[in-house]
Amino acid sequence: MSATVRTRVRIPLRFNDGYSTTADAVTFRGLADGAEHVALVFGVPTGRPLVRMHSECLTGDVFGSARCDCGPQLREAVERISTAGGVLLYLRQEGRGIGLYNKLDAYALQDRGLDTFEANMALGLPEDGRDYTAAAQMLTALGVDTIDLLSNNPDKADQLAAHGIVVRDHVPTGVFTTANNLSYLRAKVEHSGHTIALAG
Repeated sequence: MSATVRTRVRIPLRFNDGYSTTADAVTFRGLADGAEHVALVFGVPTGRPLVRMHSECLTGDVFGSARCDCGPQLREAVERISTAGGVLLYLRQEGRGIGLYNKLDAYALQDRGLDTFEANMALGLPEDGRDYTAAAQMLTALGVDTIDLLSNNPDKADQLAAHGIVVRDHVPTGVFTTANNLSYLRAKVEHSGHTIALAG
C-alpha cells in the first residue's frame, strides 16, 4: 500500500524558550492506519537526511509534563533536524499507541508502584502498541528511502527496515532526566532496550 502527499504548507515554529525555525508541514492520503500523521520537513531531505519519528504526547509536548522526556526530545529534534536537514514525523500514537485516556489510567497505576510497561499490561494493553508502517509510507511518499535515525529505540529502526527504509546510522537523542521521569526512562532501558545512558 502506498501513500501520497495531500498538502504541503510552510509554517513558522516557535518554542517557549524562544527558539524558532520554519518547516514544511506535509499531510498524506492513503496511510495504512488512517490517522492524521504529519511530517515536518526541514530543508531538502536528500542523501541521508536526519529523521525523527516522534509519537504524540499531549501531556509532555503541550503541557510540559515532567513524567516523561517527550517534550524535551521534540524540542531537541526540531533544532537538530532544522540544522542538519531532514524530516520529523509527528505520529498520532499517544501513550505508545494506547491513547490519551488509557495513558492517564496507566499513570494512576504507576503512582501505585507499577512501571510504565507493567501499567499498560495491567490494563490489558500492549507494552508498546506502535506500528511504524505509516511512518515508512510517509518517508516513501517524500522520496526518502535512506536515513540517519534520531532515536534511542531499536524497534523503530527494525520496523522501518522491514518496510524498505534503510537506516544507515542511529543518532542518539539527548538524555533528559528529572526526578519525576527517572523510573520511566529506566523502564524503557530495561523493557525495550532503549540506548539511554542513565547515571546510577
